[in-house]
Amino acid sequence: MMGYDKQILKVLTEAGERGLSVQAISKHVFNMNRTFFVTPDYEDIRGYVQQYLLKNSKSPHSLIESTGQRGCYRLNTTGSQDALQLMLHFHDEEQKEEEKPQQDFSLDLFDGMI
Repeated sequence: MMGYDKQILKVLTEAGERGLSVQAISKHVFNMNRTFFVTPDYEDIRGYVQQYLLKNSKSPHSLIESTGQRGCYRLNTTGSQDALQLMLHFHDEEQKEEEKPQQDFSLDLFDGMI
């Protein structure tokens, strides 16, 4: 379940200022955990996401806040320094993934033929 927390925060980071609904966040987390051999229970994930968002959006200084629309949440970038740090952390991870050099593993068909 701890992995769900990080995935929820990653989805909210990518969503930005507009935020996302509980249903949309749940679908993203469900798809992140779905594999060819394992299909988690969507209702369990939705329930976990809903409880996590409610629990972490109670105070004005919480990491997550409601957008004002029923069931929609976003990162609290105005009242929480942790949210700002989290956005920077995920942004840095994305840049590191892009910086990896590509290696050419293709075979040269004409190597050795002269």
